[in-house]
Amino acid sequence: MLRFANVRGRVILITFIFTTCPDVCPLLTANFAAIQRALEEKKIKDYQLLSITTDPEHDTATVLKDYAGRFKADLKSWSFLTGSRLELAKVWKAFGVNVVKNQSGQIQHTTFTTLVDRQGNRRADYYGDRWRDTEVLRDIQWLRGNSLSPNP
Repeated sequence: MLRFANVRGRVILITFIFTTCPDVCPLLTANFAAIQRALEEKKIKDYQLLSITTDPEHDTATVLKDYAGRFKADLKSWSFLTGSRLELAKVWKAFGVNVVKNQSGQIQHTTFTTLVDRQGNRRADYYGDRWRDTEVLRDIQWLRGNSLSPNP
């Protein structure tokens, strides 16, 4: 179980996805993959990426691990989270993410990504899928207070 207290002191980027999404979720995940590669290339370690499912009935830990593998995610700094619908509903609500399963069983959810500073405060919100990895990297640089140099 991940607790935010365990990642305090890191810059955290959070998004909401589901693995069978035919639309924006793969784009968001690809952006996260690009962000992770850029941070790793710069030897940045004080960050955490979180992809939180909006389809807990389907997205088991095993399914999410396979999905992470498709995007070559380094799971040391990128977590794919699931849980019970009840547990996740609290998280969705806390971030203002609306999740609805329509009549055909398709999941519809708010397309939302947020950047959290080292103290646990939300500092930048990105709505939809039009944001770029370079924009988020610039915001991470701003939150880290330096020019993306490695930790001392």
